[in-house]
Amino acid sequence: MRPLRPSLVAFGVATLAAGSLLWPASASAAATSYVALGDSYSSGTGAGSYDPASGSCTRSTNAYPKLWAAAHETASFKFVACSGATTETVISGQLGALSSSTTLVSISVGGNDAGFADVMQTCVLKSTSTCQSRVAQAETYMKNTLPGRLESVYSKIRDRAPSARVVVLGYPRLYQIVDVCVGLSKAKRTALNHAADTLAGVTAKAVSRAGFTWSDVRDEFSGHELCSGDDWLNAVTIPFESSYHPTARGHRLGYLPALTASARAAVKQDA
Repeated sequence: MRPLRPSLVAFGVATLAAGSLLWPASASAAATSYVALGDSYSSGTGAGSYDPASGSCTRSTNAYPKLWAAAHETASFKFVACSGATTETVISGQLGALSSSTTLVSISVGGNDAGFADVMQTCVLKSTSTCQSRVAQAETYMKNTLPGRLESVYSKIRDRAPSARVVVLGYPRLYQIVDVCVGLSKAKRTALNHAADTLAGVTAKAVSRAGFTWSDVRDEFSGHELCSGDDWLNAVTIPFESSYHPTARGHRLGYLPALTASARAAVKQDA
C-alpha cells in the first residue's frame, strides 16, 4: 500500500482538529438548561398575556425569559419568577428549580425587599415631602440591609447551580426628567430616579462580590422611561400591580437584549 502524501495527512489532521473544536461548541449551545428566577420584573407583570397556571405570579408569554428561551436552543427551561418575590421568597420558593445541570440563570430581585410597591403608592397618593421621606427610608434599607440579603440569595444560587452562568438584571429608571409631564411632580420623579440609581449601585457591588454577571438595564431603557414620549413602562394602571412595570415592548426591546448580551458575555468570560 502506498504511503499517504503529507498534504493528505495534514488535511486529515486539520479536519479532525476542526471537528474537535466545532462539535462540542454546537453541542454546548444546544444543551443550555435555563432557569429564570426573580420578581415581577422577570415574571412579566405589566406585559400582558399571562399564563393562567401562574396565578398571582403573573408570568407573561411576553416576559424576557420566555422570549430568550424561544430564540435559543435549550435542553430545558424553567420559568419560576413570581410577582412580589423578595430575596427571602426566592430562596424559599424558587431555588428548587436549580440543579447541578443548570447552565444559565437569570434573576431580578431586591426591589420588593426595599418596599417598591409601598414607595410607589406613597409617591402617587401623598405629598412631595412624604414621597421624598419614604424614598429616603427605602434608600437607607438598600444601603444597610439589602447587601446581606442579596449575598445570601446569590450564595444559595451558586450552591444549587455550581456550574451555571448567572445573570443578574437590574431595574430601569422610571422617568425621563423633563419640566412638564402629566402625573407626579418633578421633585417626586427625581427622588424615584435617585432611588433606582441607589438600588443599581448596591446590586452591582453585590453581584461583583458573588462573581456573577451584572446587566444594568438603565442604558437599554434610556430614552424610553415615562415622560419620554416613547415609554416602555406602564404608568398608573388598573390593577395597580402592573403600574411602573415594563410593557411587552420593554421586555422585547429592553430586557431581552440586555439578557442576550450579558449571557453571551458570560459565555466568553467562562471560556
